[in-house]
Parts: sequence; C-alpha cells; structure tokens
Amino acid sequence: MHGARFDHLLAGTAIALALVLTNYSGSAFAQSEAAISAAVPMPDSADLPPPTASDISPVTTKSAPAAKDVTSSTPADASVKTTALSVADTAIVEKLRELLSAGKFDRILGGRKERAPVEAFYASRDFAPLWIANGAMSERAKAAAVYLSGIEADGLDPSDYPIPAFRAGAEPEALAEAEIKFTDTVLTFARHAQTGRVHFSRVSADIQYDVVKPEPVDVLAKLANAKNVGEALDSYNPPQPGYQALKAKLAEARNSKGEAGKPPIPNGQLLKYSKNKKGVEVLMDDPRVPALRERLGLTGDASDITYDKKLADAVAKFQKERELKVTGQLNSSTLDAINGPRRERDADVIIANMERWRWMPRDLGKTYVMVNIPDYSLRIVRDNKLVWKTKIVVGKPNLATPIITADMKFITVNPTWNVPPSIIQNEYLPALQQDPNALERIGLKIEQNADGTVRIWQPPGDRNALGRIRFNFPNKFLVYQHDTPDKHLFAHDKRAYSHGCMRVENPLKYGEVLLSLVMPNEKYSEDRLRSMFGGSEININFPTHIPVHITYQTAFVDDAGKLVIRDDIYGRDARVVSVLKGSERKVADIAIERPKNTSSLPVRMPPGTYGGSGYSGGNNFFERLFGGPEPAPSRPPARVGRANGWPNAR
Repeated sequence: MHGARFDHLLAGTAIALALVLTNYSGSAFAQSEAAISAAVPMPDSADLPPPTASDISPVTTKSAPAAKDVTSSTPADASVKTTALSVADTAIVEKLRELLSAGKFDRILGGRKERAPVEAFYASRDFAPLWIANGAMSERAKAAAVYLSGIEADGLDPSDYPIPAFRAGAEPEALAEAEIKFTDTVLTFARHAQTGRVHFSRVSADIQYDVVKPEPVDVLAKLANAKNVGEALDSYNPPQPGYQALKAKLAEARNSKGEAGKPPIPNGQLLKYSKNKKGVEVLMDDPRVPALRERLGLTGDASDITYDKKLADAVAKFQKERELKVTGQLNSSTLDAINGPRRERDADVIIANMERWRWMPRDLGKTYVMVNIPDYSLRIVRDNKLVWKTKIVVGKPNLATPIITADMKFITVNPTWNVPPSIIQNEYLPALQQDPNALERIGLKIEQNADGTVRIWQPPGDRNALGRIRFNFPNKFLVYQHDTPDKHLFAHDKRAYSHGCMRVENPLKYGEVLLSLVMPNEKYSEDRLRSMFGGSEININFPTHIPVHITYQTAFVDDAGKLVIRDDIYGRDARVVSVLKGSERKVADIAIERPKNTSSLPVRMPPGTYGGSGYSGGNNFFERLFGGPEPAPSRPPARVGRANGWPNAR
C-alpha cells in the first residue's frame, strides 16, 4: 500500500472501524481461512482517497485452485489482505446478506442458474460489494459501464446490458439491489460474448457446437482482479482474426455514406465482348454500360453504351478478385457481386456472421481445415497461414451442409458408397417400384437383413459417387468430404448441388497436403495415393487429428482486406436477424429442443422384399457409419485392410 494511503487509513474514522468490529466480530476483515476465497479479493477502503487507474486492481491474494462446485466451501488455505469498509458500505454488506437470506437473489437474477455461484461469490467476500465504494458507483463499475455502453462495436445491443442507478445517498437496500443487478448485467454480457446472443439451436437443426459458458465466479473474480476492466470484458469476445476483421468492417459499414445512395445496376441481357472468325470485333450496346463503367472505376463518355474490350477486361479482373469464373462477360452472378447487398443491409449481414463466430471454438487449432459454405471453398491453415485451398460443392438449399466442428481422423481410398437411408427411402425405393432393374443399371447393389433393414451400396471404382477418396471426420450429421466423378460442377460459380456432403475439386492434392502435415515422414503424394486405387477400401489413419470447421461465412474479409459478401443460400443470416429483431429476442440466448434426426435410421421393409437374409457382416450399423473399428491414434499404419465404410455418402 502506498504510504499516503496507509497514513490516511490510520487516520480514518474510528467510528466506522468500531462499527465493523462490533457488527461482524472482526470475521469479515481478518485473514480468514474459511470465509474468503483466494480468487476474490476484498475492496479497498471507501475511506481512502478515490483510486487512480493503477489502484483499481484489488490487493494481491494468495492463489488457490478454482473449485469445480461454486457452492462448495472455500479452500482451507485461502487468505487475503483486507481493509475496513466505510460506514455506507458496511450497511450495504448487511443488505446483501439480507437479500441472500430472504431469497431475493432469485428475484433480481430472474431465477437463473447464476444465482448459486453469485451467492457463493459474495459469500466468499463476506458480502463486500464489487461495484460500490463509499456508497456510490466505484471506479471499477464506471469502467465496466463505459465499455458496455459501446458494445455496439461488437454487434451487440447496449440495451441488453442495462446499467442500474447507483445514486449517492440512496438507501442501502437500493444500492445493494443495484449491486446485484450490475453483477447480473456483466454476467449476461460475458455469456453472450462467449457463446452467442442467439443460441444456435434457434437458427437451424443442422448446427451443432459444444459452446462453453463462462463460469460466473471466474468472471467476477477476473473483473475483481483486473487492472483494465474494459480489456477484461472484451476478452470474452472471439479472438480470431476473422472476427476482428469483421468488427472493423462493421464500423465502416455504419459510418459509410458514399455508396448508400447508389442504385443497383439492373438485370438484363448477357453482355460480352468477342471477335468473329475474321478477327472483327463483335460489340454489344446496353444502357447499363455507363453505370457499370463507373462502378468498376473506368472513365468514359456517359453517352457511350458499348461493351468494349476495356470494359470486358475490367469485368474479368473483378471476377478474378472475387474468385468467380473469369469470362469477361457480365452475367447474373457477376452482376450480383458488383451490386452486392444493399448498403443498409451490410451491417445486419456482418452482425449475423460475427454472431456465428461466437459459437465457434476459441482455439481453432494449430492446423485446421476451414470450409466456407457460401463461398464454396475449403482452406487448410497452419500457424494462422494459408497452406492450400480448393473449390468445393456443398449441399442443396433443401439439403444443407451442416455447420459444425469435428476432428478429421482418417482418409479412405477406394470408398464404398453406402447410400444414406434418406436417399434409400425417398429416391431409390420409389425408383425400384417403377423399375426393378433401375439400381443395377447405375452400378448399385441392394440387400436386406433378416430384420428387414435395407442396404444399398456402390462398390469402389471410377463410377463410384464418392470418387476414389473420402475424408472422414465422424459427426452426428454423418457428412464428410470426398472426390466426385462429376468434375464439371466445379466450373459453376455457385455450387450447391450435393445431399449435404462436400465434394472436393482436387481431392488427391487435398490428401497429399493433409498427410504431409500429420505424417510427414510417410512421404505421401498424389501419385502414391493414385497407386492405391483398386477394388478394396484402404484406410489411412491420422496419428494426430485435424479440426474441420464447417462454417457459414456470408461476410468475410479477404486476403486483400476487402469485405466480401456472399449469398445467404440457406437463409441463416435472415434467421439470425429475424431472431434479433423479432419477438423471440427476449429468449434468444436460451437453447430449444429439436426433434431427433431420423433420416439416418436404417430403412426397413417386410423381410424378404429384396431377397433373403442378405448382409449380416460383423460390424453393427454405427460401425458401418464411421468406417469400422480404428486403431488407436498413436499408431500410424498406412493401410488398415478392408472396411465396411460409411453409408451416408452425399
């Protein structure tokens, strides 16, 4: 303690100290082993001069492991240096005790699960206030209030985090209630910032994350010890560069005025520049040309409506920057990209994407795969640097690719396509009713178990729907990444054609890059993987698993620092914005139950419908889903015999 502050304490009011000692028998302010948690320091004396920024941090305490059960007793070895409270704060302590004993914490906290840990936190401090000093709002509380008032910068609404009135001279009971209300406010913010203002279950049934809510006692202890309260609160927001880049673009979108009034360039005929066989230019005229020229930064006569080579080259450059098919032609997808969303909607799109970042793991992994569904892209990242990227095909709008994080565990060469039950039920059985030979003509086989379950599969080969290689990251939605014989689809700008799985444009290169990262000594290459092509499945197990983040980034900042906005192909943006702006907003952070997905349950028909007892292999249905038994990850065999494969190729 600084000398001046110590002298002031010695000269402090004797009455206040006497009251403290009389009312609490010294137990609240001694070095108590049973009542004060080491993680939760007591406040500075309210009789001291107002604290400076360096004084906001509470006194140093002895460290102790955080208790798993926040309602359990304080560690026996906990100790803390304490100082006396002011007369006003002593009265607030008593009112906080009364609030707990009368069960009024329930009313203030809305009966939420935070009640027990909040009670434990205050009990560990002998109910000394965290946000009040000398009967008024403390410097710590003021710093937290300033931060929360500017939380719009993170796409959150300050009205969700109300600041109670700490009126100087107010009754102790009113100040005690304000104390607990403010605690509730900061806990609500920390939870929203770390896990989402909107719970992902309210957006779609095909989103799954293991979100980790911050422990209330940890949050309050962190703020009690923080030298910079704003930085402590900000630490609950996503730390990833992708989130931070969107935060900067959100500020730009809100402040931007220059493009707000620009009308979109209307749709029309396909515009292209070409030459005939004799080398003579074939030119097209269109009234949209002046607006297009201006949007692309070209100069020219406003009366000139000819789509010439210079303009076609500018369109081609734009297409390359946006990773569209480079043709130099003004087609509908290029025009959509040039127009972009309406400026007034940019902020909503960015906010929806920032919200999805909150659902994701804070640690993406040293090496990871990042799929961006609306961008139809897949990237491999190591040490925050792009290693490799490729195009992908994703699920149709009515058969969406799920949004998840899962670990890639192995690669299968020569995969068997076990047709997913949903396709068997909805597509193939009706086809068989019309034509019993329909499956045979396309190389599919069917068999039926004694219990009536039907299996349809396609053996390995060049015509297999999965191509020659599959990338496996077991998950509840039974999706994965794979090769495909339909290579022509990668020439399309928009590639939502699958049943939910992701088709990879360059799968052998993908396999080579992945294996070089997890098994560098094995020297896998495209040629080596190609040499394994045959009629039997071969699993290559990863000694170290790689996280696969399947994301839905309709707004992101590209490598050049530009904001890119993609189509909301599954309506996920629209749903997030609807929840935030509609009647559901009040309960948006509460998870909802979703009906169990039955599309992966085996299809049953009357026994004998498709032959005898049929397939009765050793693996059960779950094992067939995920490729059969695997060796322990610590073993890195290059080949693991034949497996039964996954039935849910899409």
